[in-house]
Amino acid sequence: MKTTPKSPLRDIVARNMRKLRSERGWSQEFLANESGLNRTYLSAVERSEQNISIDNLHRVAQGFGVEAWMLLKP
Repeated sequence: MKTTPKSPLRDIVARNMRKLRSERGWSQEFLANESGLNRTYLSAVERSEQNISIDNLHRVAQGFGVEAWMLLKP
């Protein structure tokens, strides 16, 4: 898996994804199904190991039913 240098924004997205999942009682598998993405990919994003594209950020936000900017907000 190709990784890019870690950034503070990547950590914010990861933290927000984990928080939303936790608040809703969702597993990574459930979020993967809701967003149409692979569970292992989402797991790597949540650990800040994988950079997320704008398109996939949008898909995750749709899975949660929130605006994409909410995943970027500190």
